[in-house]
Parts: sequence; C-alpha cells; structure tokens
Amino acid sequence: MSLRIARARRARLSLFTAGTASIALLATACGGSGSGSGSTSAPKDFSYLSVTENTTVKTALTSMSKGACKPAQDALPLKVETVPQASLDQKLQLLAGQDALPVQFAAGNAPALTQQLAKSGKVADLEAELKKLGALDQLEPAAVSTIKALYGGKLEVLPYEYNIEGIFYNKKLFQENGLKTPTTWDELVSASAKLDAEGVQPFSASGQQGWPLTRLISGYLYRSLGPDALQKVADGKAKLTDPEYVKAAEEVAALGKKGYFGKGVGSIDYDTAMNQFLAGKAAMFYMGSWALANISDEKQNKVGAENVGFMPFPAVSGGKGSADQYPSNVGLGITLGAKSFDEKTGDWVSCIAKNYGSTALKDHGSISGFKVNTEVKDANEVTTQVRDTISASKQNVLWFEALFSTKATTVSQQNAAGLVSGSTSPEKFMQTVQDALAAQ
Repeated sequence: MSLRIARARRARLSLFTAGTASIALLATACGGSGSGSGSTSAPKDFSYLSVTENTTVKTALTSMSKGACKPAQDALPLKVETVPQASLDQKLQLLAGQDALPVQFAAGNAPALTQQLAKSGKVADLEAELKKLGALDQLEPAAVSTIKALYGGKLEVLPYEYNIEGIFYNKKLFQENGLKTPTTWDELVSASAKLDAEGVQPFSASGQQGWPLTRLISGYLYRSLGPDALQKVADGKAKLTDPEYVKAAEEVAALGKKGYFGKGVGSIDYDTAMNQFLAGKAAMFYMGSWALANISDEKQNKVGAENVGFMPFPAVSGGKGSADQYPSNVGLGITLGAKSFDEKTGDWVSCIAKNYGSTALKDHGSISGFKVNTEVKDANEVTTQVRDTISASKQNVLWFEALFSTKATTVSQQNAAGLVSGSTSPEKFMQTVQDALAAQ
C-alpha cells in the first residue's frame, strides 16, 4: 500500500469526530420511510457507494466478484460508485431523503450520521443478519467491540478496515543498549532515559498533527483509570481537569521536558516523524497498524522490517486498565441498507465475511476486522505479530478525541505540541480542552 493510502486513513481517523451540521435536517428528510434503493422491489445489482480516496475495498470486492464471490456476482452484479470523502455526508443525506440509498455504502464521516440513519430504519441490523447467515463468527471480536463502542452499542458497519495502536520500536537499538521490551510505564520511562543518555532519541512523534501526542495521554488514562476513563468525561461523570486526569498529561509532558521527543517536535509532520523512525533516528514510534504499509516498504524502511517490533501501551502501576486493551478504529465503516437486504444481498455479505480478510491481506497487505480463513504469508514478522494481537484481543478502547466535538478535537491537537515543549502546562492543557468540551 502507498503512503497516500496511509494519509487517507489518517484523514478518516480525524473525521471520525467531525461534526455533521445537517444531522437535524437528515432526520427530517428521512422521516420513518425505511431504507434501500427507493423501491420495494428487490435490488437489481449490488450497488456500492464509497469514497474516491479509498481504493482498497472496491478493488478487493471487484477481485472477489471474479473469484470467490462469482456466484453472488452472477446473481447480483457489483456496481461501484465513488464520491470524494468531503462530499460523502451530503451525498448520503440526499439519497436518504430520496429513499434511494444503495445496497451497501460508506458510513458517514462521523458515527452520529450512521446512527441517525439507523434510527430512521435505513440501516440493516447487521448483527441479526450475520447471525441468520451463520457468518457473525467471521468478524474478529475486537473489531465488533470497537464498532459497538463507536456506534452506540450496535453493529452498524462492517470492518473492512481494522487498526490497533501501540508502540513500534527498533529492536536493534534496544538490543544494542541492553534493553528489554518495557511492560510498565516506569520501565518505558527508564528505557527512554537510557536511550537518551546514549545519544539515541527515544521517541519520534508529530507535534504538527498533535494526535500522536494526545494518544499518549489517552493511553495513560486507559491504563491508570480503566477502559471507561474517557466515556466518563463524555457522560459528564468526570472532567479532564480532575487530578487523576491531569496526571496523565503531566506524565506525557515530562517526557517532552526531558527531551525524549527530540528538538522542534512542534514543527514535525507525520511523514517526517515516520521517516525518522524508519531511518533509525528514533527508537520508538507510537502509531496505528496502518503504519505496517510503510514498515513493509523496503524503499522507506532503512532499518529493515525484521528490526521493528510492536508492543502495547505499557501498564501503569496500580492502574485499573490492562495492557491487552488496545486503542482501535475501523477506518471509514461500511454499512448496508435495511430494505434492500434480501437473499441475494445476504449471499454477497456471507461471501464477503468469509473471504474479504484473506483477499485484503494477500492482495493489499491490509488488515481488516474479518478473519483470515486461508493461509496468507505475511510480508514480515511484525505484521504477523499485529495480526496475532488483533485475534487475541477481546476488549478495545478508543483514542483521546474519539468522543470529542470537532472544536474540542481541534483545540486538543493544536495544543499538544505546547504541552510537550513546555509552553503549556498540563493543567492549562486539560483545562483548555475541557472548556472546549463544555462549549459543545
């Protein structure tokens, strides 16, 4: 996969929390008129609406239509349409108002849009449908957990993409400096101190984007306070200004104060941070599994994929969270219309559930939330490690801004560099983000 695809995925991550200003208008347009292709008759094709920026899903589906899913294709031909991601929400609202949603379509840029469509009866009950098809077990439990966390406890989208987050590290640098993989926060800080003393930059991170830094704050919160730490903030049961929340910002700020992110982190963009790590100029890099595409690229990765390892965010001593709870996302989810979900559609969905995971991994090196049912040789050991981690993970958490408003997300990410550079105190940072949340 290309760096362009990786960028598109990052864009989708930031859009998860984007506001949809016309949700109220959508509710009015949708009414209770049901879903589907605008007609009570069975669909004539397996119409699929996606975004122009994502080529993996449509390419994989096209490939499957000629192979494993050819019987489904013969009965209900695949028909692909794409729109720019920036136009997706408007397109969905227009089609919903006309009762003309396609059989399968990319969910809105924010979970709230899909939830509104579901409340209007326009989205299929995927958990019930997959159970009927005997295909629910083809979804990784961790992916199901993530979807339900994002979509109000319901399985409203299919996991064509699935990413977990953690710390990629340079195994060679760790070995040369006599370090073992840290399992606790204290061990991570100690390892960082030793690396720094030996002239090795401990972390590479993008302060320009901000979110690679705020992910460290949420990581600490989930380990110290438990997997519901940020849900409590969203529910108004806790505030980011509470002492135990400020503590997380203090710990991350301390890493910056000691210089563990290197010089000028506030001006470092995503690509530069990635290149620093892949060039061996930093020992650790907090990132999502979409980075496997870059790690597997021999032209980009100068340290060699065999020298890259993956570890979870470490445990916090006395904390309520667990190191096997991984921050995760499903990219831009894809769902199906309720009215157009008939037997032929079911055949397609069943085939997708059983074959997409293998196809995406084999042809695109892409990890999805579907199980891989055929033997596929991974590009490298770290890809296998991430896949095994996903399969073994039973509970997942979200990221720092996942439940934030657009305004709070922007405020958080724009002030993150100041937190680690020392220009913004931990108390001020958390207060600023909390004020933005209160204004939503």
